[in-house]
Amino acid sequence: MPVKSYLAYPMQDQREALAQALKELPNCEIVPSDNYDVFVIVTDTSDDAQEKEIEEKLLKIESIRFLSLVSGYEDRTTTNTNMQGGLA
Repeated sequence: MPVKSYLAYPMQDQREALAQALKELPNCEIVPSDNYDVFVIVTDTSDDAQEKEIEEKLLKIESIRFLSLVSGYEDRTTTNTNMQGGLA
């Protein structure tokens, strides 16, 4: 279950257009800044394919001037037998 957070900066005079486009994205929480022209986007998806789909949609939004991945987390427990302790 990937969880990622992004910062999205709108094109000049496109804040409302960007807000509307972001509201249409599934599995996303959108938090607009009160005093800066930026949105925080948090995605919470069930798998990598769903996350990739959201990322592709974000990259197609024309009212985004700049998009930055701030943090990503995926809950995967893997076993690595080459390491002492057995977990990577």
